[in-house]
Amino acid sequence: MQRYFVPEENWKKAKVIIAHDDAHHISRVMRSKPGDKIICNHPSGEAAICRITEITGSHVAADINEWLNESAELPIEVTIAQGLPKSDKMDFVLKKGTELGAYAFIPVQTDRAVVSWDDKKVEKKLNRYRKIVKEASEQSHRNRIPLIQPLTMFNELLDGSDTYDLKLFAYEEEAKTEKFQSFALHVQSLAPGGKVMIVIGPEGGFSEREATLLKQNNFLPVRLGPRILRTETAALYALASISYQFEELGCR
Repeated sequence: MQRYFVPEENWKKAKVIIAHDDAHHISRVMRSKPGDKIICNHPSGEAAICRITEITGSHVAADINEWLNESAELPIEVTIAQGLPKSDKMDFVLKKGTELGAYAFIPVQTDRAVVSWDDKKVEKKLNRYRKIVKEASEQSHRNRIPLIQPLTMFNELLDGSDTYDLKLFAYEEEAKTEKFQSFALHVQSLAPGGKVMIVIGPEGGFSEREATLLKQNNFLPVRLGPRILRTETAALYALASISYQFEELGCR
């Protein structure tokens, strides 16, 4: 069954109203008919099997048949603060990071970023990013859509980081030393429900100024394996490692 995220105001007691692009997808792309079933996600994270009752040119109406007792969310809230990469690499990070369970993404303007956004580009890019994570959440059967935070300057990121239980940054210099800080050991210190921010640099990595400021603000430098990863790979390595630690090891 196809899954759709429905805004809270479109839940009417035992009925759901689906509008805009999702209604078009149901009627024109999936060619669904009254009587067909879909899964609708509430912003609270709950999901329900719904039966379509009406399809018009502007909306789709469905009755709630059954609430599902399921969750596909990581037990740890992982926020990826990604230094702006070139071309469409951010799209890749958002799509695959959503599949791997990221809770939120923060695009960050860093010293060595090749690209920078002007005021005209910001809202357009953020709207596209929200669409990317929504579609990836539907595809991967997430219960929630990851948050897309506004474009953040590096110093602003530091100022807003005090609410996290653990703050890490992927630092390539850690991968070159024999006495490195283990990503795995830091992750193991978290308990379910914990909040972690992982900061990833752009293609050129972090400047010395940024690395110093991160350490001064209680961010821990970690290596993500012994190899130097591309910027669009680093976040995925971290998310997959956290998933393995908290979702797979506990199943054994």
